[in-house]
Amino acid sequence: MITEKDVLKALERVIGPDQMPLSQSSALGGISIKDGKIYLTIAVNPEQAAKYEPMRRSAEGAIKALPGGYQAFVTLTAEARPKMSQPTASQPNHSHAGPKATAARAGTAIEGVKHIIAVASGKGGVGKSTTAANLALGLAASGWRVGVLDADIYGPSMPRIFGISGKPELIDNRIMKPHEVYGLKVMSIGFLVEEETAMIWRGPMVMSAITQMLREVAWGELDVLVVDMPPGTGDAQLTMAQAVPLSGAVIVSTPQDLALIDARRGIAMFKRVNVPILGLVENMSYFICPHCHTRSDIFAHGGARHEATRLNVPFLGEVPLEMAIRATSDSGKPLMATQPTGPHAQSYLQIAQNVRSQLEGKPMRAAPRIIVE
Repeated sequence: MITEKDVLKALERVIGPDQMPLSQSSALGGISIKDGKIYLTIAVNPEQAAKYEPMRRSAEGAIKALPGGYQAFVTLTAEARPKMSQPTASQPNHSHAGPKATAARAGTAIEGVKHIIAVASGKGGVGKSTTAANLALGLAASGWRVGVLDADIYGPSMPRIFGISGKPELIDNRIMKPHEVYGLKVMSIGFLVEEETAMIWRGPMVMSAITQMLREVAWGELDVLVVDMPPGTGDAQLTMAQAVPLSGAVIVSTPQDLALIDARRGIAMFKRVNVPILGLVENMSYFICPHCHTRSDIFAHGGARHEATRLNVPFLGEVPLEMAIRATSDSGKPLMATQPTGPHAQSYLQIAQNVRSQLEGKPMRAAPRIIVE
């Protein structure tokens, strides 16, 4: 059984950013050992993150060399500095303790990936993952090379939506090979843990897992990587905004006021960290009875369109509350893959076209690095 003391001993051979052995360095964050995995963070100057990437890998290698075949999740985090050379945008609190986060310098791009977009929602239960999966398939139908990253650590849905199971293959015992289905490359934390396993992870563990799924996956050449984010505005969202240059965010909401309140928070969070809002999707927009063909606005209708106008962000489209969408997602055969010419697929195709039109011709943008003060 590996202990924290064993990890510190292994890190004695790795030189930290202050030229001290990492085991004695003040840059070393907390160490967590759980379920055959070891997590730790190293605080570095955000402007020198690329310089310390070899150190991060050396720390991972030292941990992996420990007996027992433990997996290593090592993340570089930004250290707060009293003064910054460039103006920053303030960021609302993202933890119960109330620290302030600000946007600083960029994270680095993923080799071969032209655009990375986040599909997010302010709350759960609005159909974000189903929208992300069908949006990805819609972008692929337009001729783009597309990957899907399921970053919803606490509730990964992509294994079920795409009907995929099994751990990914390893390349050179380090790089994970994504699963491929319906022309997409797909990676999810759900491939690494059992479906019913509760992910009781703290912030550093979440940050490390997301970073590894971004950086240590053989994505290859992609026009766009669609990232299914967990609901809310916490560590996962800040990690994503910090780690890679997001080309934009798609916000999913249902039409009623309670959902739109949380959607506003999601939009505000991405704006605070300088991530463009590609637009708002109204999911479960209306319901057509299959028997009498009467339309019912179960969750009201048009709220997301009105909110997009009020906030001056694009409205990407509306998707009905439809049993076929639910059934195909539950069965692992998403609607855009199995009914691509059906009437409901047209909603996703239009949303995909609206997203693609905003991304085409735009250069890769710089991502902010989030600094907690």
